[in-house]
Amino acid sequence: MIVDVDDTLCLTEAGSFELVNDVLARMGRPPMSRAVHKSTWGEVLLDAMPVRSPGVDLERFAEVFPGVLREYLAAGRLDVVPPENLEALDKLVLGGRTVLLLTSRAEAEVEHMLAPDHVLAGRVSGAYHQGNTRFRKPDPRAFDELLAETGFTPAECVYVGDSPGDAVAAGGAGIRFIACLQSGVRRLDEFDQRHVTAVIETFPGLPAAVDQLDTPAVP
Repeated sequence: MIVDVDDTLCLTEAGSFELVNDVLARMGRPPMSRAVHKSTWGEVLLDAMPVRSPGVDLERFAEVFPGVLREYLAAGRLDVVPPENLEALDKLVLGGRTVLLLTSRAEAEVEHMLAPDHVLAGRVSGAYHQGNTRFRKPDPRAFDELLAETGFTPAECVYVGDSPGDAVAAGGAGIRFIACLQSGVRRLDEFDQRHVTAVIETFPGLPAAVDQLDTPAVP
C-alpha cells in the first residue's frame, strides 16, 4: 500500500499556505494568494516558488524555509496525522499490507515523519521522496526506486493520493490508484478516469476500499 503524504495522509494545504507565506514575509516579500498556492499544490516546492513569488531568491528561500518548518512542526501546525488515519494504517498493517510513503517532498520536508519516535514508526515501512528517487510525479518513473528496492510488482501495489498527477503517475506505472477527496482541493472530475480504480471520501475509508479491490468479482 503506497500512500501520498500531503492532503492524503494528513491535510496540509492550508498549513503549507501559511508556512510559505510566513517564509516570504521573513524574506520581506509580499504574500501569495490562496488561489496561486492551490494551482501549484503538489509540485516540488522549489519548482513552484517562482510562480508563487515571481523573482524570489530560491537559495535564500531554501535557507529560511527549514527553520520556519521546524517551528510549525513543533507548534503542531503542520503534518499532524489524525488518530482516525493512524487507525486506518493499523488496519492495513494488521491485514498484512506493507505501507510505504511516496511524496514529491524534499528529504528535509519528510525526515521528521521517519523518526523512531514519530507516530508513523511501526506503521510505515519506508518512504520515497526527492532524496532517494530520480523522478517526480506525474512521471510514472517516480515509482522506479520503490519497486526496485521492495521487489513488489506494479500489480501488487495500490497508490492512494489526492491529485490528478498522482493518478497519472500510478496509471502510467501500471499501479492501481485510489483517489482520496477529503481535502476538497481537487474534484473527481479533474482526474483522468482511466487511471482511477476507486474513490474514497476520507482516508479512513482506505482499508475497506483496498479489501474491495482484492475481492474477486462475482461472475
